[in-house]
Amino acid sequence: MAIEDNPQSRERYGEELRSRREAAGLTQEELSQRAIMTRTHIAHIEAGRRRPSADDARRLDQVLGTGGIFERFLPTLDGRKVAEHFEAAKEMEQQASVIRQYAATLVPGVLQTEAYARAVFQAGFPPKTDEECDKALVTRLGRARILDDPKSPVMWTMLDEAVLRRHVGGPAAMAHQLRHIAELGDRRRVRVHVLPFGAGAHALLESMVSLMWFEDLPPVVYVEGWNTGKVLDLPSVVQQGMAAYDLALGDALSHRKSLALIRSVAEEYERDAQ
Repeated sequence: MAIEDNPQSRERYGEELRSRREAAGLTQEELSQRAIMTRTHIAHIEAGRRRPSADDARRLDQVLGTGGIFERFLPTLDGRKVAEHFEAAKEMEQQASVIRQYAATLVPGVLQTEAYARAVFQAGFPPKTDEECDKALVTRLGRARILDDPKSPVMWTMLDEAVLRRHVGGPAAMAHQLRHIAELGDRRRVRVHVLPFGAGAHALLESMVSLMWFEDLPPVVYVEGWNTGKVLDLPSVVQQGMAAYDLALGDALSHRKSLALIRSVAEEYERDAQ
């Protein structure tokens, strides 16, 4: 059975992993190679700073011959309904001091308004009931609380122009969503850059990407696709992600021009809604 995720449970989980690893005569590097994880990730789990994914826990059990202990007692985000592949990324999002994200098709979850988010949930498969949508909305809208602090995390959001043009929830919902992003940008809580269609191919064309920095931990990159997502902390991969983000940013509109475009598109939706 799972236990609630909190710093104390992660520390106990990490201590158990260290004990079992040492009893097996393995170094962190040896365990990481056999479990197909990075040594850094193993170190963070043992220190109680991060939790493994369910797949990570299964591989740890297989390598250490622990009969499913690490999977059964994996600290879970009890009561917070997010996709399993997003659990680790959601936790890191709450801890990050800097977030730089790129969205190819949808407004990033932390910036979504209620009407926009509901339309996204209702379009998914398998279909959600109204009750399931309501629960998912509580979680998604709750993520925006990280923006209540006027300074941290520092957030940069790069949006493909397709995000602005894709009708999600109808013209009124889109107008409200874009006005929300523009308002955050106007007060410099979020720095916004739009990658216009005219930019053509760019370095982040193939994936949604979120880069996260922390006060006392190495940075990570989170990438996501349909029904899947992964936090990557291998330094060489994170550096690649940073470089790709910088290259794409060079093709994007400035913050000022991006806000002007967002407001212009919002006005188009408002006219359509009348």
